Amino acid sequence: MTKITWTIDSMSTSTQVIDGYSEVVLNAQWRCTGDDGVYFSDVYGTCSFSIPASGSSFTPYADLTQNQILEWCWANGVDKNSSEVSVTESVALKANPPTAQLNLPWVQTQMGT
Repeated sequence: MTKITWTIDSMSTSTQVIDGYSEVVLNAQWRCTGDDGVYFSDVYGTCSFSIPASGSSFTPYADLTQNQILEWCWANGVDKNSSEVSVTESVALKANPPTAQLNLPWVQTQMGT
């Protein structure tokens, strides 16, 4: 069974105060990893966020959690299900490749010496 792990690798924030808010997260670099204990695969990308509207709910940078940022990513176009299916299928292909490279039938292999 493939274990799925989501992480935020990094975030970019504003260096200036925007509508009274400082350290506004502008985008996040996310990663979805699938691992079956032997093989792994991952997909990754960047998700941009809108500047919060003045007076809206705002979480200070120091209070943000990885889960909160992941929820923002999924709400802003990152397809959680598709990413998880992609890494799961990729791990399965690594574990059971659909092709193999066999020895050429006309080439004799020496055994035992």
